[in-house]
Amino acid sequence: MHCRALPVEALPHQPKLLRDYLHAYDLVAPFFQHKPQLESVLQVARTLEYPVARRTEVAAVLRRQNELLGAGSDTFANLDRFANGAVAVVSGQQVGLFSGPAYAVYKAIAAIRIAKDLTAQGVDAVPVFWMATEDHDLEEIRHATFFSDGKLTEFALPQGVGNGAPVGRIPLGTEVQALQRAAAAMLGGAEDGELAAILQKCYQPEETYGSAFGKLFARLLKTAGLILLDPLDLRLHRLAQPLLARAVEERDAIDEALLARDKQLDQAGYAPQVKVTAHSTVLFHISRDGRQVIIDGGGKFASGNRKWDRQELLDAVRNEPENFSPNALFRPVVQDYLLPTAAYIGGPAEISYFAQSEVLYSLLLGRMPVMLSRADFTLVDAKAQRLLKQYGIDVEQVWEGPQEVGKRMSAASIPEDLAKLLEDNSAVIRGRLQQWSDAVSMLDPTLQPAVETAQKKIEYQSEKLQQMIGRALDRKSGVLAAHEEFLSNLIYPRKTLQSRELCFLPFAARWGQAAFEEIERHSSIKNAGTHFIIPVP
Repeated sequence: MHCRALPVEALPHQPKLLRDYLHAYDLVAPFFQHKPQLESVLQVARTLEYPVARRTEVAAVLRRQNELLGAGSDTFANLDRFANGAVAVVSGQQVGLFSGPAYAVYKAIAAIRIAKDLTAQGVDAVPVFWMATEDHDLEEIRHATFFSDGKLTEFALPQGVGNGAPVGRIPLGTEVQALQRAAAAMLGGAEDGELAAILQKCYQPEETYGSAFGKLFARLLKTAGLILLDPLDLRLHRLAQPLLARAVEERDAIDEALLARDKQLDQAGYAPQVKVTAHSTVLFHISRDGRQVIIDGGGKFASGNRKWDRQELLDAVRNEPENFSPNALFRPVVQDYLLPTAAYIGGPAEISYFAQSEVLYSLLLGRMPVMLSRADFTLVDAKAQRLLKQYGIDVEQVWEGPQEVGKRMSAASIPEDLAKLLEDNSAVIRGRLQQWSDAVSMLDPTLQPAVETAQKKIEYQSEKLQQMIGRALDRKSGVLAAHEEFLSNLIYPRKTLQSRELCFLPFAARWGQAAFEEIERHSSIKNAGTHFIIPVP
């Protein structure tokens, strides 16, 4: 089996906006500022304006954060480059248990590769990974799914914790110990247990979802120079305070622009990713009650039990910026206020977010990075490669769903009319035996007992043969069911693309360092939005 590249159109359930963004940019040009290509990134990087004082302060924060996470020397070398003027290639993801779905790792690797590509083109660039620690949706990150021996194993921490608080502040608790031991036991292979040891070291009860994730990524990508960023940091909130305050000052203009953008998207045939109403703001308030959206009720603002008039809210943002955070549309603008971002690597949903966020970039920041769709991957192990070849099917057909896969496998291994053939032939044999009995009775009635004996023997052997064939069919069906389950669990787990459901760690443990190198090799700008089918050991 060879590596194959597939366009986004070949994948199931991909949004129309993403397809047009990659292959018909003129249709979506009103919603973005740059084409997704190398020339655009180079142009943005060479003209990007970013205050020196802000760079110095952000560099100091990032240096301290990465020291605490245990980053390697390559990360600190990149931090020196950042402090001296390098632009940032940014990606990010929620801080999922045990690194979350595989695409979190793919996004980090893409940022690493594209930063190298820009540097090779004469634009100094470093990779930054924005950990979404401010997100409060614990349900999305508290579990991880491993593929092992053809089965899906889910690890999950309790959901009854957190109270809507930012996930980066929620401790893992003692329940994580049993999970990390079980997960580590499944991570043998090419690294001789090194990955298992890393996992156990990072996921301890006193760690939070954010710190454990950061420490794991710092070690997984230790030699790649990845800079990790935790936006919950008080110092970053203070640096972003002027922008957060503008979100209050210009709330009416922001809401009007977002509502207009939603109408434009709808008229163009694209569904807005985030619902905006006349009462929306782009801010959340963080308190002991959790992270709650702020609603505008005609100049009177509310979040949970808290209420402010416009000036009170503005004063609160200015005096305690650590208690406010951006929503999904405003978050990337805050990110790119804090960072000199030339390119952002996102997934399908994020491309749609940015089509709405573009109006916020125009109103509040005056610049926007180039949006690049991450390369994606389906990894196919040796057993799956053999099964695909045995049944004459490919990955795209597995994406049609388990039922269709089962039909194709049955057609390839069991003749569809075999059962009917056996039933029809059995009826013919019984008819022939009866004809013999009738003929012999007319010729010599004394032969009738011998004929009946022969008839019973033939019927017995016929029935015995049918039973043997039936058991063989049952065994074959059981084998087929097991093979179908194996392929579906690996390639289309829970009817979802592999990278969105399965954790990357079991693949990395089995494949070794070559896993990271192979993913990076395919993650250049020219491959943005491409899906690769890659055979693995």
